[in-house]
Amino acid sequence: MRVEQRQENGLTRFVLYKEALAVGGCVCRAEGGGTELLELSVLPEWRRKGYGSYLLKEVLRATGGYGAGSLHTAPAPGNAAAQALLKKFGFAPRGACWARRRAADPTAVGLTHAFLERTLAVGGFFVDATCGNGNDTEFLCRLAGPGGRVLALDVQQKAVDATNARLAAAGLAEVGRAVRADHARLGQLVHRGSADCVVFNFGYLPGADHALFTVPQSSLPAVEAALEALKPGGVLAACLYSGGPNGSGEKRALLEYFRGLPPAEYTLLVCEFANWAPTAPLPCFVLKK
Repeated sequence: MRVEQRQENGLTRFVLYKEALAVGGCVCRAEGGGTELLELSVLPEWRRKGYGSYLLKEVLRATGGYGAGSLHTAPAPGNAAAQALLKKFGFAPRGACWARRRAADPTAVGLTHAFLERTLAVGGFFVDATCGNGNDTEFLCRLAGPGGRVLALDVQQKAVDATNARLAAAGLAEVGRAVRADHARLGQLVHRGSADCVVFNFGYLPGADHALFTVPQSSLPAVEAALEALKPGGVLAACLYSGGPNGSGEKRALLEYFRGLPPAEYTLLVCEFANWAPTAPLPCFVLKK
């Protein structure tokens, strides 16, 4: 079996072949951020032999149906066999049609940003202690707004340059800047009780040498300094990683430190992906009282 695909008048047509014989087909179109299956059929003499399943699987594969964040819709099935086929691939009734949605899994960074969006006020002073390529720094600058201020740190000049270039391109250079510094020096760069938020995204710089990564010897002094730098009501956000080149030592050390903080002074939140692998990223939040 093979499936051939072609574009025609804004539609995508799939034809299923058994050797040289066309035995089925499907017509799709992009619609509302998803894919609409307008028609799917198999010749009557080739039904109940798995050809419909094979065709639908290949259509979903070709249109992103096995990736995160996909949406497929189809007309309500006209008979029990068509209904069973759609159910087999995760379609379910939704109004006048049937739909199949694959939502994107949450990420540690996404959860961290969502929490900070609901917690931080415009006009604050925020610190990105591990700026990397500038993703968190840009996010913090947008949260801070024109009246706020963001300081970003990284030990690698490549990361500092990339972050400053990113802020300039986004028109945020007046709000934030990155400097080359080990986050263990955070206490020398940020005054005690001056920051509304300090963000850490530990591990290594994406796209750079993975042999360079954060370690407990610098990370622990950095989080201690960050807690000193926070105002009462401030937030320390940290994404912890394990596995890969940096192993699990840093994650264990930081968790032990966070869990030992006095509850009269701090509240610790650990957001665990409980049914993922033990090496899944771990977003943590320390709220200073």
